[in-house]
Amino acid sequence: MNEEFLYYVWKHNMFSSLNLQTLDAKEVYIVKSGMHNKNSGPDFLNSHIKIDQQLWVGHTEMHVKSSDWYLHKHEEDVNYDAVILHVVWEHDVAVYMKNNKPLPTLELKNYVSKALLANYKSLVYHQQQFIPCENQILNVDEFVLNNWLERLYFERLEQKSTFIKDLLLDTNADFEAVLFQLLAKNFGLKVNGDSFLELAKSMDFSIVKKERFDLLQLTALFFGQAGFLEEDAEVGYHKQLQEIYHYLKHKHNLLPIANRQFQFFRMRPQNFPTIRIAQLASLMFTHQNLFSKLMNCQKKEDFYIVFNFEIQEFWKTHYTFESVSKKSPKKLSKAFIDLILINTIIPLKFVYLQSRGAVDEEEILQLIKQVSSEKNSIISNFSSLKIKSKNALESQALLELKNNYCTKKRCLQCAIGNSFLRK
Repeated sequence: MNEEFLYYVWKHNMFSSLNLQTLDAKEVYIVKSGMHNKNSGPDFLNSHIKIDQQLWVGHTEMHVKSSDWYLHKHEEDVNYDAVILHVVWEHDVAVYMKNNKPLPTLELKNYVSKALLANYKSLVYHQQQFIPCENQILNVDEFVLNNWLERLYFERLEQKSTFIKDLLLDTNADFEAVLFQLLAKNFGLKVNGDSFLELAKSMDFSIVKKERFDLLQLTALFFGQAGFLEEDAEVGYHKQLQEIYHYLKHKHNLLPIANRQFQFFRMRPQNFPTIRIAQLASLMFTHQNLFSKLMNCQKKEDFYIVFNFEIQEFWKTHYTFESVSKKSPKKLSKAFIDLILINTIIPLKFVYLQSRGAVDEEEILQLIKQVSSEKNSIISNFSSLKIKSKNALESQALLELKNNYCTKKRCLQCAIGNSFLRK
């Protein structure tokens, strides 16, 4: 038993309210259970409770055992002087107020149904394999499930928004600069994402805007800042970039980051940081007004067109500066573009529309539903439970469900868990 269950039962009135009595046999009638307080102080504020026909207005405190009152030292805290009812699962010791009278106490276990308690225990104390309700999730009403997945998607979107808003603070609300930083992070994927973000932050975006009209200069700028031009290489193209960067470095007073941060080990060649840096440079060169183009796209196919660009000829026959490879266009795959849409474009568009007071949730939903579902172990495990992810909205929502609800056993805050508990 834990206090979260007590909060849940109290907040949703999931107990028999007939013949409620305090431990000293005084009749209890709950007019208002109060507002759940998630900060310090009593658990429910501004409760309206009749005790023995007398209406009391104050706070309600909840504990698994009444002795927890002393364990938590509430008797020393003036914030608890206005508590009018002590709700406990199990009474084991009397609690006294400052006037030396016993604090009215309600022992809740006598009023909660055995079925509700059994459902709760089967979720929270069940030996978890993947998710607590894996044996029940298929029985959840489809309407409940779909609405919950939409809400979970927006929860995940809000989390991504927090990171974006921090970047906006650092760039004085420059959405173009933040787009560049987010794209860089996405081009680095999980392994090199932080290093790519550091690369993007290592130069003011105004420098990128000045140099983006010349692809060779922009490429030299990116590779130079990434530290790949610090050492000599017996390659003419490398030497050319090195000379250009030497000029840009002094012109803009730049300081490169260490290229040892970029990982090649166990990566597919198309994901090598050298290829992704070259692609990022080509993208920024190809679209001088990239931000406005992306914000105005409405269909997935429109984004595919924007991200269909040519890489420099050198990189069509190389994966690194030194090694020659069979010639290939090295274009961004649709799967890679989908990841950019999920992790950068749609969250940034959401924040941008928020900043203008023009958020249309339906527009965001229609856009994310066009994107294919992600493929990873969590989505595969849900699929094995016959919960299929049809698009990126559902895959993002399922990731949120697993990571922030199932793993943390937040069944009481989950619509699926609630559906099962209330049966």
